[in-house]
Amino acid sequence: MTVRRVADVNFAQLVDRDFHPSPAAWEDQVLYFLMLDRFSDGRERDYLDDDGAPVTSGTTPPLRAADHGNAITTDADKARWSAAGADWAGGTLAGLRSKLGYLRRLGVTAIWISPVLRQVPGSDSYHGYGAQNFLDVDPHFGSADELRDLVSAAHQQGVRVILDVVVNHAGDVFGYDPDRYLTEQDGVSFLDPRWDGSPYRIEGFREAGGKPLLPFGPAGDIAWPDGAVWPAELQQPGTFTGRGRIVNWDHHPEFVEGDFFGLKDIALGAGPVDRYQPSPALRALTRVYQYWIAFADLDGFRVDTVKHMDPGAARYFASAIHEFAQSIGKDNFYLIAEITGDRGFAYRTLEQVGMDAALGIADVQDRLEGLIKGVRDPAEYFDLFRNAFEIGKDSATWFRDRVVTSYDDHDQVRKGERKARFAADGDGGRLALAALALNAATLGIPCVYYGSEQGFDGAGGNDRYIREAMFGGDFGPFRSRGGHSFDESHPTYRQFARFLALRRRMPALRRGRQYLREISGDGRNFGLPRVLGGRMSSVVPWSRILADDEVLAAVNTDPDRPRTAWVTVDAGLHAEGGTMTCRFSTDPTEEGRVVEVESRNGKAVEITVPAAGFVVYT
Repeated sequence: MTVRRVADVNFAQLVDRDFHPSPAAWEDQVLYFLMLDRFSDGRERDYLDDDGAPVTSGTTPPLRAADHGNAITTDADKARWSAAGADWAGGTLAGLRSKLGYLRRLGVTAIWISPVLRQVPGSDSYHGYGAQNFLDVDPHFGSADELRDLVSAAHQQGVRVILDVVVNHAGDVFGYDPDRYLTEQDGVSFLDPRWDGSPYRIEGFREAGGKPLLPFGPAGDIAWPDGAVWPAELQQPGTFTGRGRIVNWDHHPEFVEGDFFGLKDIALGAGPVDRYQPSPALRALTRVYQYWIAFADLDGFRVDTVKHMDPGAARYFASAIHEFAQSIGKDNFYLIAEITGDRGFAYRTLEQVGMDAALGIADVQDRLEGLIKGVRDPAEYFDLFRNAFEIGKDSATWFRDRVVTSYDDHDQVRKGERKARFAADGDGGRLALAALALNAATLGIPCVYYGSEQGFDGAGGNDRYIREAMFGGDFGPFRSRGGHSFDESHPTYRQFARFLALRRRMPALRRGRQYLREISGDGRNFGLPRVLGGRMSSVVPWSRILADDEVLAAVNTDPDRPRTAWVTVDAGLHAEGGTMTCRFSTDPTEEGRVVEVESRNGKAVEITVPAAGFVVYT
């Protein structure tokens, strides 16, 4: 692509075709988030293609259990493996396209892809959040045509595509005056000054080699294609706030005006929400992302760092994107807002800016993980959805399509300096299926972080270690090298795929009201499951009810042995002597088992849940 200005894009030609329609209900979907650089390089062998046929032509074999740790056998190897995790690993759009069958058979219906736009040349921003050219795809990932081809192929497989986008900032495209602003914090030297509320002197835009030698203004031919920032509209004066890096991440207006370390904050406009005046830069970026919707036929955006945008800017962007999408037939184009912080702040922001769902709410992830690991009372998780009145909603079903739920992700802001995947410690590996099932069978739009279905542990303590390369390479999972993990025989993959097939057939599991249920060991004394003596090893049951249909689901937080309990069910929907049937169990021999409804605590049934397992009864 050679377009330098968004104003030169021929939108009339782009939209003169039929587009893939939006889903009727996003809560019916199962999202799968992957970091493109870490997913697939297309060189794997001995996996299954879109049709389920073996692929034998690649070079990277499947990872074996015996290969775990093969990259850290010496101190030198360990250092090399760790260093590989901080740089580009090699995942591509074509590699992802080759794994659509793997994702579809798992039960994924929408893939959320990390940003793909062109990054600052020579940088290590494999994650995609440091764009230099918003009108092109980074060559590490492939081409714009390959993005379009991927989306088309995904649609043919019944899978939608959500692209991660950034409006708040660009990459490190200019330099501050190094002689005046060199600073040190905690023993680390920074060329970029810290935010203090005032703009700083800027040396210039960076040229292709990374030095700030270009004029800080319209650069033209001398900057194309690897210097300054593109489209050219973003080279105009006033595009960047230029106030230095954020130090206090909860101080307003610092977290709105400041840079993300080297990533440069864009001035999006000014004014109160209802009278916000978008800047030329925001108008240009909005048009850029409208272009990508039409060019690639995308189905939604995950909008990065919404907390750090002016609310008026986020609302302008949301309104303009929704209107454009509707104009081409995408009536439910979804905008998922990353809003870090507590639940109340996230939902207030979501309502204010007009996006569709919130992502990155720390207490949802933390309490889901704590429930399954037996260190948090289940009510702490379920009450997040029950207490709708706290955010001004009269029904908990509002949460059904307004929050994207997960327990692992690529940032794990909530964990501070102890970042690791769910499976990294204790019994996490054995409880992974229970965590995936709880996430997919409770309110919200469930999202699976890539590799969770293969038990990735992400041990190490910071971001790089929770971003393993699924295709192996030099930074493979489980501290390995040279083996891929697209293993459809993995027990967690198989069990989760079986459950997601059931979820597709049961509307109540996707849309129903939700109730944490009381349990009893003797059939007489009932109460909610809770943590006793430091760890809860228990059946944790809940119901999803849609109209007259009750689905009873339960996990067992005991990783060592099955647990049996009497579980309360809806007395108005069940009569004494009625029955419920096991439709799913991680012990398949239990499926088809019939239990009788008895008059205990209203109405109750006695069920058994396998160790670290999951069951569904109707």
